[in-house]
This record gives sequence, C-alpha cells and structure tokens, in this order.
Amino acid sequence: MNRTIALGADHAGVNYKQQIAVLLQQQGDTVLDFGTNSTESTDYPDHAAAAANAVARGDADSAILVCGSGIGVSIVANKVAGIRAANCLTPEMAKLARQHNDANVLTIGERLVDWGTAQQIVDTFLATDASDNPRHRNRVEKIHTLTGC
Repeated sequence: MNRTIALGADHAGVNYKQQIAVLLQQQGDTVLDFGTNSTESTDYPDHAAAAANAVARGDADSAILVCGSGIGVSIVANKVAGIRAANCLTPEMAKLARQHNDANVLTIGERLVDWGTAQQIVDTFLATDASDNPRHRNRVEKIHTLTGC
C-alpha cells in the first residue's frame, strides 16, 4: 500500500515516532514527519497540530502521534476540524476506533505502551477499515455536526 502518514511527537514520544517511521517506510508508505527529532523538551501541541492539519487538508491519509501518555496529542488533534483522534492502549482499541469511529488519527503513549504492543496497535489501526454499518456511519456524521468539528 502506498499511504501517506503524518507523524508527530514531543520529546517523550520521539523514540517511538522514529521507529514507527521506519516501519511505515519499510511497508512502502510515505511519511510526513512533523517532529520533534530530539529528546529535548518541546511543546506537543506544535507537532500534533501540524500533523493533524495535514490530515484535515488531505495531505496525509492519517496521522500517528506519540507523547508520554498519548492524551495531550489526542486532545490537540481533536481540536482540528475533521479529525477523529483515538488514544489507544491495545490493538483492540485501535480496531474499534477505526471500525466504529472512523478514527483518522492514532495516538499512543510511549510511557504507557511497550514497543511490541505499540507496533501491533499501529498495524491494526492501519489495516482496519471503517465500518459501513449505517449505525456507525450515522454516529460519525453526528460528530461532524457538533460545533467546531
């Protein structure tokens, strides 16, 4: 598959971001890297917003964001119109986020998820399609009618 995936992380997620970039490139995906590339302290909103906006503009098919817990980058991404970010701790959460919520941004906490599980979460998120079940589609459309979405 030739997908374009936006990546972003702060200093607490940079190691996973770099490893995820390698995995994606090995699979033939194009990676848009919105930093950081250092373990020096940085502000996660800068990197998360840039990656989420790439998805919202259509420059990327989806985004993967990493910080210490995954929570901060998820909050930031969900402030961007058209973004449905899910902070996932397990592959099952990633599967359901895609199937039921048509999540287009995955967030992971490097301090909370071991690397093997993080790989499974990424693989599951990217391999799972959104459900065409009208019940799920209707709920996603309701999300988009909310103010600010």
